[in-house]
Amino acid sequence: MRNALHAEWTKLRTAPGTGWLLAAVVVVTAGLGALAAGTGCDGCDPVQTSLTGVYLGQAAVAILAVLVMSGEYSSGMVRTTLTAIPRRVVVLAAKSSVVVGVVTVAGVLAVLGSLLAGWVLLPAFPADGPMLRAAAGSVLYLALIALLSLGAATAARDSATAIGLVLGLLYLVPILVSVVPDPEWQRQLERFGPMTAGLSIQATTGLESLPIAPWAGLGVLAAWALALLLGGGLVLQRRDA
Repeated sequence: MRNALHAEWTKLRTAPGTGWLLAAVVVVTAGLGALAAGTGCDGCDPVQTSLTGVYLGQAAVAILAVLVMSGEYSSGMVRTTLTAIPRRVVVLAAKSSVVVGVVTVAGVLAVLGSLLAGWVLLPAFPADGPMLRAAAGSVLYLALIALLSLGAATAARDSATAIGLVLGLLYLVPILVSVVPDPEWQRQLERFGPMTAGLSIQATTGLESLPIAPWAGLGVLAAWALALLLGGGLVLQRRDA
């Protein structure tokens, strides 16, 4: 496992787009959070407002995680990888660990930047348990998006297909919620959509009106990530490189 982790870390840090995508996670997330906080927050949730940037920052996380796997298929390097490490489950586990590691670091920086902006720009910004839960949960949210995206890319192989699948899965549910007329259907879509459920972890006020509780919502996203990662792993095991 150590050799697999070292190999995956070497590939990730030497890939040309890694640094830019990780920087985008931090800049987009913190920048949009500061922009949202700067517009004011009369009667809103100040913590959730300052973490608004996660909504778009996750796209950079998804693209990075997809390219980690699909890039090997497009270059043909996957054959070398599987020759050096024949146990495919070890390869996938190593990729998952490395991607989650770098995304977590970027996520911590992004969330800290967002909360700092909220603390500076918003009045009565809280520093309490719910704020810490929202902060830690947002970092976990980004890590789970990385795993979900890696699983999709492992199954699909193709970068464009996997990115389209992941972004569609994330952003389609909010669109459907806005056009479905039935409030009960809206609530169910929000409860089981990976993004709408997962981002409930950011709420610190009005919890009783949420479609799903914060940690339960993050659990829904974790279930989506696990399902796609297991599905991708099965496809990787059964299919020729």
